[in-house]
Amino acid sequence: MIRCYITDRHGTGSLLDAIARNLANAVDWIQIREKDLPPRDLLNLVQSALALPNPAGTKILVNGRVDVAMAAGAAGVHLPAGSIAPRTWRAIAPHGFLIGVSCHTIEEVREADAEGADYVLFGPVFPPLSKVSDLAPRGIAGLSAAARAAKLPVLALGGITRENMQACVEAGAAGVAGISLFQRGNS
Repeated sequence: MIRCYITDRHGTGSLLDAIARNLANAVDWIQIREKDLPPRDLLNLVQSALALPNPAGTKILVNGRVDVAMAAGAAGVHLPAGSIAPRTWRAIAPHGFLIGVSCHTIEEVREADAEGADYVLFGPVFPPLSKVSDLAPRGIAGLSAAARAAKLPVLALGGITRENMQACVEAGAAGVAGISLFQRGNS
C-alpha cells in the first residue's frame, strides 16, 4: 500500500519536523503542497526537505510546480485537475520523474490514464478532515469504480483515517494520501 503524506505548513508547528518524522516513518511519498509560497521559497523548502535523512528512499513530490520540482531535483510533481497533460511534461522531465493528477470523477481518472499520468489521487472519498471541500464525498463505491476505471494506481484522498484506510485498499485503491493522517504524527 502506497502512503502519501501531503504537507500543510499551516497545520503543524514545524513543517520540516513533520516531513522528517514521515521520512523516518518510511512513508512512500511526500507531496509538498504549499500553494501559497512564492516559487523561490517553495524551492528552498523542497531543497531543505530533500536534504533531510531519508533512510527508506521516500519520494518527494511538488504540488503543481513542475519547474520547482525539476529545479530542486524532486522525484516528481502532482498536478491539479485540469492541468497541462502529463504527456506534455514528459518531453522535458527527467527519466523516472513521477507525474500524478488529482481526479474527482471517473472521467478524470480515465483522462489522466490516457494522458500518461503515473498515478491519480481520487477524492474526496470521505468528508475531508483538514480542509473544507465543495465536492460531495465519493464514498467507497466511487473509489472502487475509480480504481477499476484505469490501469494506473489510484490513491484514496479525503477524510482518510487509520480506521478507514484498509477499506480503501479493499475497494481497489493502491494506497492512501492525506494531510491529517500523517501530519498529526500517528501514521
